[in-house]
Parts: sequence; C-alpha cells; structure tokens
Amino acid sequence: MGNVRDLKKDINYVLGDIIEAVYVWEYSNTDKDTKKSEAIIDEAIATFDALIVKVNDRSVENKKAHFKAINKELEDKGHALIEKINKL
Repeated sequence: MGNVRDLKKDINYVLGDIIEAVYVWEYSNTDKDTKKSEAIIDEAIATFDALIVKVNDRSVENKKAHFKAINKELEDKGHALIEKINKL
C-alpha cells in the first residue's frame, strides 16, 4: 500500500463505484421499488464516513497495521455491498 492519500482515493473510488452501480440499477429498473437500493446507498455512505474517520485517526501506534486493517475492511464491506446489489 502506498500512502494515506492513496487509501483515501481507494475508499472514494470503491464506494463511489458501488453507489453508481446502484443508480444504474435504479435507472434500468424503474418499475421496481427503490427502498432496498436506497438502503444500499445509505450503507455505502455510512461506510465511507466510518473508514475516513479511521484513516484520519492520529492516535494509532502501528500505522502500517492500522491502514492494512482499514484496507481489508474496505474490501470486505465492498464485497458485501456488491452482493446486496446483485440480489436486487
């Protein structure tokens, strides 16, 4: 992993792409209810906020392990959100 800036960009791109995928689904399925898709968007935004707070936490002792854990959490939550999109 490069640096903090790259991690923040990864968080932004991954969750932004997930939100964009939900919007594409909503646009192509205008006849279906959007409550579940809106919940996915809300969850992606909450995940973004939580991860950015963790990245900006300066009180961490082992920064390398901390950022690896954040990267892993991003990967796990991203996969979970993608699974939810696929189930729509």
